[in-house]
Amino acid sequence: MPPHSVPLLTDRKALALHRARALAQGAELFLHEDAADEIQQRLGEVNRRFTAPALVSGVPDFWRGVVPGARMVADEDRLDLAEGAHDLVIHAMALHWANDPVGQIVQCRRALVPDGLFLGVLFGGQTLAELRAALAEAEVALTGGLSPRVLPMGEIRELGGLLQRAGLALPVADAAVRTVHYRDLWHLIRDLRGMGETNALAARRPGPLPRPVLARAAQVYADSFPAPEGRIRASFEMIFLTGWAPHEDQQQPLRPGSATRRLADALRIPGSGG
Repeated sequence: MPPHSVPLLTDRKALALHRARALAQGAELFLHEDAADEIQQRLGEVNRRFTAPALVSGVPDFWRGVVPGARMVADEDRLDLAEGAHDLVIHAMALHWANDPVGQIVQCRRALVPDGLFLGVLFGGQTLAELRAALAEAEVALTGGLSPRVLPMGEIRELGGLLQRAGLALPVADAAVRTVHYRDLWHLIRDLRGMGETNALAARRPGPLPRPVLARAAQVYADSFPAPEGRIRASFEMIFLTGWAPHEDQQQPLRPGSATRRLADALRIPGSGG
């Protein structure tokens, strides 16, 4: 777990409550569906049959069927993973909430057999850029200050660096951005609640956002980030992380900070030249 001297990013109790509320109300998990489709496609391209997979997730009921036979693991600070027990570990749509992201990946790497595969998918830094801007402008204008409202998310280069810091070989980080259109800010917020992705920051201010600030943010959003037919647009960036547990037969690891190897090489796709 992170040292007590390090400020925690996430209020894990609040996050659990948000997820439970989302599931009770019929979770809106279309972005998880996108991520699952991409994970399955990548696994289908790997020249390997995995027999002992594990999957880390905050919404296990959805992800349980994505990788048949996978051992489901809650995304707690300390992962319930045994050392060297798995040939595949997937960290699915939860790493952006981790108090110690590199520590999470280290735990996943330790759970892998030599030459085992780690796959991670999480929200990246472009996610909800429009919402951040609208909320910040409205809050500063009406209150003169700014408070944490949207989870800070990592950029692709720094997230790729986490793979090497965690000791994984052949690291790759790549991203895909999905733009979704909403009727207005209220419908975007409803979707975020439906995904369990509303504000669970440990440093958040208590209580809901003041209604006048939210109304001002809705107007700023509509003016600044319009979509066709009078709607608004919202960006969701999904970053995919790939790395292998070290093995003597692998290619030599890249120098630190250079996680730019082609995905086909990292996944050992036949005919890729890797």
